[in-house]
Amino acid sequence: MFIPQGWRHDLVGIEPAEQWSVMNGLAAHADAGPWESIWVFDHFHTVPVPSEEATHEAWTLMAAFAASTSRVQLGQMCTCMGYRNPAYLAKVAATVDIISGGRAQMGIGGGWYEHEWRAYGYGFPSAGDRLGRLREGLEIMRQAWTTGAASLDGKYYQVDGAIVRPLPLQQGGLPIWVAGGGEKVTLRIAAEYANYTNFAGNPTEFDVKSALLREHCAAAGTDFDAIVRSANYNTIVGATEAEVTERVDRIEARVTPYLGVERAAAYVADYRNGTALGVGTPEQLVERFTDMAQRGLGYQIHYFPEAAYDRSGLELFEREVIPAL
Repeated sequence: MFIPQGWRHDLVGIEPAEQWSVMNGLAAHADAGPWESIWVFDHFHTVPVPSEEATHEAWTLMAAFAASTSRVQLGQMCTCMGYRNPAYLAKVAATVDIISGGRAQMGIGGGWYEHEWRAYGYGFPSAGDRLGRLREGLEIMRQAWTTGAASLDGKYYQVDGAIVRPLPLQQGGLPIWVAGGGEKVTLRIAAEYANYTNFAGNPTEFDVKSALLREHCAAAGTDFDAIVRSANYNTIVGATEAEVTERVDRIEARVTPYLGVERAAAYVADYRNGTALGVGTPEQLVERFTDMAQRGLGYQIHYFPEAAYDRSGLELFEREVIPAL
């Protein structure tokens, strides 16, 4: 499950001094419950529009959760390669892995949020250059976590004997989740480097991306069946369809003062139009996710937009959906 960190205006109305308590409380809830992992987004500015509302930094949260939890895996969906030097990132991630006792994951992608790229002084390279950084960065991290040092004279990154010691506790380094469904490049990078992928979670797109990933694995000489395919779901669950509607109404009302009427309506549009597989009653969700599992989906990551304010939907999901799956 995702821990709300503000990026989607999911901590609005909560004082900054109280936000860590809310996030940490949800992490503790997951740690004591049926969840295998907790996740955060790697963003600096809120969506759907940049605002002055909180967006807490991903890897700082990773370190904090590493110390405050004891069981759940810790991931980001996904770290933007271009925001941090990859040798430095490999060092940070190794430290988090040690603090956590070997529970850190590396969710990684090329990045897309142009406004924050430019605002933080990174420019906004072409998609090809962002994915070139992803490939070179993954090579640096793989070297660092397996040998304790990395050297690469690349087009985008140059490191010369960067020492990363101690090694992560997980042998071979952190599991790598390559995020994105780009058919020509991203899925090829995933075929070469990924332990997990993360792309579209609707049936039609999932089937297409899975078939392409299989082709890239065959070309790269890697094992398609060894890569776990994952997807993210925005999840709102109610005992009845009427209750689901009420929950969506409350979410819309909460963000309207911050987004305005039109943007707030757009914010919840997918929750209302029936396209979000994670929105519905427990019975509906079980049916949909059983179908996805049969298609080869091996891992689900759920984002509950109301979790910071109301855990009842999350707890209903824990009681009725997780056991059925």
